[in-house]
Amino acid sequence: MAQKKLPRTAYELRKGETFEPYTHGQTPAEFTVKAVVAGIFLGMLFGMANTYLGLKAGLTISTSIPVAVLSVVFFRLLGLFGGRHSILELNSSQTVGSASSSVASGVLFTIPALFMWGMSPAWRQITLLAMAGGLIGVLFMVPLRRFLIKREHGRLPYPEGMACAEVLVAAERGGRQAAGVFWGIGIGMLGKLLTSGFKVLGSKFVLPLVGKAEIAISVSPALTGVGYILGIRIASVMVGGAALSALVIIPLINWIGSGWTEPFYPETEMLIRDMTAHDIWNRYVRYIGAGAVACAGFITLIKSIPTMVESFKIGFAQLRQAKENIGSVDRTDRDLSFKIVIGVILLILVVLTVVPGVLGFIDSIAVRAIAAVLIAIFAFFFVTVSSRIVGLVGVTSNPTSGMTIATLLGTSLIFAAAGWTDTFGKATALMVGTAVCIAASIAGDTSQDLKTGFVLGATPRFQQIGELVGVITSAGIVAWTIGYLHQSEAASGGLGGSELPAPQSVLMKLVVDGVLDANLPWMLILIGAALAAVVALFKLPVLAFAVGVYLPLYTMAAVFVGGFTRWLLTRKQEEEEAERRREQGVLLGSGMVGGEGLTGVILAIYVVSFGGGEPIRGLIPWFEETAGLGWLAAFLSDEWVVPILAILAIACIASLLARFAKRNLESAS
Repeated sequence: MAQKKLPRTAYELRKGETFEPYTHGQTPAEFTVKAVVAGIFLGMLFGMANTYLGLKAGLTISTSIPVAVLSVVFFRLLGLFGGRHSILELNSSQTVGSASSSVASGVLFTIPALFMWGMSPAWRQITLLAMAGGLIGVLFMVPLRRFLIKREHGRLPYPEGMACAEVLVAAERGGRQAAGVFWGIGIGMLGKLLTSGFKVLGSKFVLPLVGKAEIAISVSPALTGVGYILGIRIASVMVGGAALSALVIIPLINWIGSGWTEPFYPETEMLIRDMTAHDIWNRYVRYIGAGAVACAGFITLIKSIPTMVESFKIGFAQLRQAKENIGSVDRTDRDLSFKIVIGVILLILVVLTVVPGVLGFIDSIAVRAIAAVLIAIFAFFFVTVSSRIVGLVGVTSNPTSGMTIATLLGTSLIFAAAGWTDTFGKATALMVGTAVCIAASIAGDTSQDLKTGFVLGATPRFQQIGELVGVITSAGIVAWTIGYLHQSEAASGGLGGSELPAPQSVLMKLVVDGVLDANLPWMLILIGAALAAVVALFKLPVLAFAVGVYLPLYTMAAVFVGGFTRWLLTRKQEEEEAERRREQGVLLGSGMVGGEGLTGVILAIYVVSFGGGEPIRGLIPWFEETAGLGWLAAFLSDEWVVPILAILAIACIASLLARFAKRNLESAS
């Protein structure tokens, strides 16, 4: 039997060649009920997982490939009962399900700042705002498809889109690619239960050093999986930034301030010599990190200016030419009607303007109207930019944070000039950034999905509708998850606290505060910006380094463990074997992210619903107080045993990751 595979022309077109999609000449089932239902379900699951991961580590992962793999599993299970499915149904499920990661990313970058300002945005408000941003992003992408996906085929690779197409084609050949995802979910769930649920393991290994420096690694399958997905280069740069903070900056601040008898701004009460390492990080290093991230975002944005200008021109031209759309077109070239696109966008902007309580907390319809116009302008510009950039470098390298910072700066300056500088004005400015951030993020995801569909021979209109369905169904679950996680971690400060630092949102809050209040510790922020600029001179991934400076070392060290594991497994292998290990490890790592994230949400539900908001006590007190096993409780709590168990757990996670990445699935069947 001939092996089914994508043609060479799916990747490159030589002079005079034309591309024919994988299903050319066929009319397979596509946008079916079971495909949409499967996509909605998987999107909700990974939406919750990415929400947890983003609040904890400031990172989210692209869910396109894991959702594609799990869609294959879902349809094969249906096949046990006599059902059949086509590759385009699998593609529809993946298209609907992958939208959740972009919605989660956009919401996480901004909305937690509202909680940090002491506001309590309602679930309805967050959901409607997320829907508005997501729908605008998908709709603005519609007129760009023919140029960016069709005409630029062979020049814009869209790496995640092509990877998803490969996964779906491979599914037609059979195999056990999905096994790693399920094992990863189990590992992630077990790790989270042992650390945050039963609490028989410490959440991190900590080794104190002189001068309040410390080495720390988180016991986290999710972060280790993220490191494997990112690879050694990005993981090394990130842990390098975190190590600079933990091993150089914190001890340096401690040494300089050890003799001071007055608090150092922005702290107004505590002396530096009386602070712990965490206190120094919270009061000073996070501002340095914020400056580094802001500078890195702008550097990335500046590097993208040529692409941005070209993409903006193309987008404007495509919008003008869309009216010339021919009615009789091939199924694989059929988009949503341009009239529908413009009509729905205008309707969304009207709703944002006239419905109170969606776009900020201000009653003035004039303020909301200006905010809605700013959303339309910034979203159109950055959707165009995002859609083209991800075609070159992929979703993971899309400078969404820089686009969001630029939006917030522009909006905040306008608000400052108008005198809207109170907390409500800040909230409205932030919500403009939320909608634009989600729009830019979902545009990147939509572009990758449309590339997958183009290669396979899907109907663009069905894919665009699928993206809209994915946005609508995942927005509510992401908003709900944020509220539950905030309540469950109230004891540790909620969003922005020690357990859920929400680093990206803290940065966006600092940007808005800085413009509208003019009270930032600019010296610390400029130090961070200078660090980022130096790193950029060495042509290193500046945004990854800046995020490392901002986040605690234990978070980035776990990411490094995953990246280092991947490097060890692939460095001396033949290209084909190295790629096989990379793919299998990525699937396992994606599962670990999903398993830990979903378990974190389940524990949050338990704390809020049954624990009265109090943290879970764990098994150790139960061993001592109820089971009469005081010796076991004492053993597990011993100051020497806790770090040893943590190190063993970290080693176990890395070993399991390595074992599954090396497995030969063909011989294992």
